[in-house]
Amino acid sequence: MHAGLAGTVAGTRHTAPAAAGDAGCEEMARTAAGSAARSSCLTWTEDGAVRSARWRSESGQAPPKRVVVADDTMTADAAWRLACEGTALLWRGDYHNARQLLQAMGRRAAARPRKRAREPAAAAEAFHLHRMAQAQRARALGMLLIPVESATRIPFRRAPDVAEAVAEAIAGTPDADLPAAPFVISLRELLGLIGAHEWRRKGVWVPALEAHIHPWYGVFSPLRGEYLDLVARVPLPSPRLAFDIGTGSGVIAALLARRGVARVVATDQDARALGCARENLDRLGLAGGVELVHADLFPPGRAPLVVCNPPWVPARPGAAIEHAVYDPDSRMLRGFLAGLAAHLEADGEGWLILSDLAEHLGLRTRAELLGWIEAAGLEVAGREDIRPRHRKAADAGDALHAARAAEVTSLWRLAVSPRATSA
Repeated sequence: MHAGLAGTVAGTRHTAPAAAGDAGCEEMARTAAGSAARSSCLTWTEDGAVRSARWRSESGQAPPKRVVVADDTMTADAAWRLACEGTALLWRGDYHNARQLLQAMGRRAAARPRKRAREPAAAAEAFHLHRMAQAQRARALGMLLIPVESATRIPFRRAPDVAEAVAEAIAGTPDADLPAAPFVISLRELLGLIGAHEWRRKGVWVPALEAHIHPWYGVFSPLRGEYLDLVARVPLPSPRLAFDIGTGSGVIAALLARRGVARVVATDQDARALGCARENLDRLGLAGGVELVHADLFPPGRAPLVVCNPPWVPARPGAAIEHAVYDPDSRMLRGFLAGLAAHLEADGEGWLILSDLAEHLGLRTRAELLGWIEAAGLEVAGREDIRPRHRKAADAGDALHAARAAEVTSLWRLAVSPRATSA
């Protein structure tokens, strides 16, 4: 089954207002998610009755207002048309057929004619148009929905057991009680949970560490290893103590510990990241030398080495995993620079790991970065550069190829400026 599916749309029964009996779903969602609600209720009409179930969306996207029931008889063309119109498809067929349908919809998204009245005037415009197109594609492909029964069971033929993947993703979140009752999730997000589960199980080989790092769902995976090569080769100012700001998976903290730093204090404000870092450090036998602290940027005190690998692109993230890539208004970057001098020991160094991709995209200038460094009472003691090795850097068909091909990742060695010390 897929693009050549024979048949018609399986019903055109759009959502109706919630019935009185749906109040329980709304109350459950409010109780589970609190004020920062990521859960709410999806309501639809099926077999003449109004039904509802808890809605799960990692990005906080509201449940679709229009829903039709779909099955194996739906064509990919019909599914894509409905999705583009904002109508969700609640699946009631074979699970593998649902996956094939999603793939067929993805091909239609890739082949969709683009309106190009003119070429983008600048790299920044090209970047924003690229992200807009990505968001529109994700929104449409997220319209194929999978109902999940209590105990995280998918009631379809050939459906996988997703209980462990879902449990890993929701642990410690407002959705931790999700398996207690039926819920609905987009197939695209569900496949993301399954993929993250596999990454966590198998791990990512990090050559600089000569070990695997096991990323959790919602925590950035160190697939791009060139920045870690910089951390591994730049001489340490001191082997006594280091701060790792925004540790994520814990890979930089682990690398510093492996290099002989006696004590590393690693911070993050995300509970998932701290759990992920703790598990990785335990696996590597390094937990004894690394203290994990829940903090927004710096821990208390000073250190001879303070390392930070902030998100590299100043833009708004659209999903949880994108927080490691996109930093609105360069908040984390500017916060690190502004607070660094107050957390460095005398003659200490701050290591800022940063790609210049944002500069090639016209989102930030080198002059701005140097201005923030100077305004923070810092000076550049040195810089180590490396070229990226990821596939997109060599993909001429990528929408951002020109910027990616020119990209350089740097480790900026920052010190407190003598002028700031004398002042």
